[in-house]
Amino acid sequence: MALTKNKLKEFREKAGLSQEKLAGKTAVTRQTIISIERGKYVPSLELALKFAALFRCRVEDLFGL
Repeated sequence: MALTKNKLKEFREKAGLSQEKLAGKTAVTRQTIISIERGKYVPSLELALKFAALFRCRVEDLFGL
């Protein structure tokens, strides 16, 4: 099942973070961020929770079915 809602790029840009900075803050590569934003890769639960904590939102605000 694919994610139909992916607002990672929107939240990242609103926070003023580059893909590289977000990657560093979440301990992944820039390529991972690019792939998630393009919908080519579904983040693990752990990574989705890291994004939610960083942006102080719910995982559901970032990703959805």
